[in-house]
Amino acid sequence: MKKRTYVDKPLGDTEYLLEQWGWWRMDGMGVPRYVSPLYALIRDNNVTEGGIKNYCVTDDVALVVDRAVAKLATRDAQMGNFIWLYFGAKWPALRIARENEMGEAKARELIKAGVAWVDCAIEVFREVA
Repeated sequence: MKKRTYVDKPLGDTEYLLEQWGWWRMDGMGVPRYVSPLYALIRDNNVTEGGIKNYCVTDDVALVVDRAVAKLATRDAQMGNFIWLYFGAKWPALRIARENEMGEAKARELIKAGVAWVDCAIEVFREVA
């Protein structure tokens, strides 16, 4: 399986941000839920394999990316779904292409277009920061 790399590529920073958002989303970090104090003590004081995951994205940034992906899915359902599946569900482009009965190159093209759309949507937040 080919590892996804984003260094020295056009829109690589946005792709990396989407990748981090996907891991954040898969772990349910943005989902509000009740956790009892006793459960939190037990969870945080037990030795677990791998330890606590550290993301290179804060909750605030991940929520901005989440909002941009949701807007994209509203405007262009296919492109939004491709972004969600590729970065959020970690599907390979070939699987996305097969599920949608198209070639892998076309699926990658739509994913790249979606990344560019998300990049434009979050640019306002970059300028503020």
